[in-house]
Amino acid sequence: MKHFVKKRDGPARLRELNIKNKTIKTPNIFFINTKRFPAPKYAELTISNDNKSDLIISEYFIYPLSLPEELQISYQYGNINKKEDYSIIPGEQNLIDETLKNNDTTLLIVANSSQLFQHSKRFVDYIVRLREKTVYQKIIYLPSIGNPINLALLTYMGVDLFDSTQAITAARNNQLFLPNGLFHKNDLEELPCLCPACNKYKGKPSEMSFKNILEHNYYMFLNEITHIRNHINNGNLRGLVEKQVKTDPHLTTILRYLDTKYYDFLEKHTPVTSRNIIFATSKETFNRSEIKRFQERVINRYRKPVSTKILLLLPCSAKKPYSFSESHKLFREKILSCGNPFVIHEMIITSPIGLVPRELELVYPASSYDIPVTGFWDEDEKKIITELLKRYLEKNKYDEIIAHLPSEIIEFIQGLLKNPIVTCTDKPTSKESLDYLSKTLKNIAGKFEKIDSKKRRMEDVFSLACYQFGEETAEKLMRSCFVKGRYPYEKIFHGKQQLGMIVGERGFISLTLDGGRKIIDMKGYNVEVYDDFQLKGSLFAPGIFDADPNIRIGDEVVVTSNNKVIGVGVALMNGEEMKQVNYGEAVKIRHHI
Repeated sequence: MKHFVKKRDGPARLRELNIKNKTIKTPNIFFINTKRFPAPKYAELTISNDNKSDLIISEYFIYPLSLPEELQISYQYGNINKKEDYSIIPGEQNLIDETLKNNDTTLLIVANSSQLFQHSKRFVDYIVRLREKTVYQKIIYLPSIGNPINLALLTYMGVDLFDSTQAITAARNNQLFLPNGLFHKNDLEELPCLCPACNKYKGKPSEMSFKNILEHNYYMFLNEITHIRNHINNGNLRGLVEKQVKTDPHLTTILRYLDTKYYDFLEKHTPVTSRNIIFATSKETFNRSEIKRFQERVINRYRKPVSTKILLLLPCSAKKPYSFSESHKLFREKILSCGNPFVIHEMIITSPIGLVPRELELVYPASSYDIPVTGFWDEDEKKIITELLKRYLEKNKYDEIIAHLPSEIIEFIQGLLKNPIVTCTDKPTSKESLDYLSKTLKNIAGKFEKIDSKKRRMEDVFSLACYQFGEETAEKLMRSCFVKGRYPYEKIFHGKQQLGMIVGERGFISLTLDGGRKIIDMKGYNVEVYDDFQLKGSLFAPGIFDADPNIRIGDEVVVTSNNKVIGVGVALMNGEEMKQVNYGEAVKIRHHI
């Protein structure tokens, strides 16, 4: 079985799989193909115990989870089928290392996944451990547990293949899979479905036969798996997962445990840039790895512009980036007319992101989220913002704080602020509030030394570089530099050499070869190729000797050979995967020698 990754979306993978001389996409469904349950004609993959299917399983591989460990090991070794390129492994986390030792088969079938799935924490622990040990070089198949409701979550965790067992079981129980759950035929007055099976059925739902229901369930499986592949291709599978888990408390438990315990696992596979909008319509959105990463970088990497003495707290806007919204244009007008605008540092207070310094408003996910606005803040939102603001103010000091925020936000953050001046009398955009803000800014800003616009632009770009690369690398990159151009497309120069440019679509600094040379000694975000490797275009994984493990998809990277820069570009894999896989495009090269 040969396979090739086409798209990555978190731990999920969209692959091309070659099996039995045909190429299909994964994730996908093995349709059971027996005399009693023949696979539908449209099935791309079939499984049975005869020679007429794509995967031939002659053993009974669903054995009890309680089977003694020594028997599980023995059973597993007795079921490595190199001719078919698969092996059956036990669903016990402490047996993963042993069962993968000297195991060069491509397809891993988790034997007792049905029982394992019933224990949410053990299941998550097992799948994450298995996926980390295989580093995406193997394909994982979970028999018997996949259905249209949980396929998105299981795929998000890194599972590739499923089967039609639950479609058959549900049909035997007169149950139909629908987008929002499983329903008995007697509970349906009408068929809320236009699949080919239901479209041609003219009777009452309660009179549907086993064959009718099974055909419907098959279509639901295929519809969902296609839906999932489209989401992976577009980079927004997580949004589908958050929607689907709400239909089942067990799935919600799995996702919450995954988010809480395995943030590091999810974060390293989550891109740092995206054009997809995050719709924050559930509590699960607050735990998304891209949001938590943004929050941690603001606290641990980001540094405020040095010259700023006044912190101005502002509300978010529906339009992103904030600067392009009507409300923030009004705020900017008052800031620019105060006489000393560059001594002021703008910080946006928002949910679910928390804190967004103005210099980071183009950075994902601050640039790409939407949330229902009710005017009420629940306790989780309050806790996130107050904790972040407290930690931020411990590391970034100001002489004055002005809060131009609605009263519902002032109520829960005021205790964190030292002698704040509240300028919002009713709505932040009302004439009275804006006039008060303008008057306050003029009075306060005039007390400080006037800051030059060019100096502040440099500091803003340095703050962005701190967030992107870390403070030490940012200092090396920006030392003795100046910035030219109009926001957001600003260019960094060192003498006549251009080192990089802020790209508005990504919100990050894109490096030139000279920029890469300036930071090569910092080692972070470096990708080293083999000595005899010739870079002629995109960099593929087989040419990579080493890579910084902190590299994430979407990061700006420096490609080196013998301690010399030979290219710069954008990572298409994380650093760990670059080192361990032997196929696929790893870096989209922008410039090379």
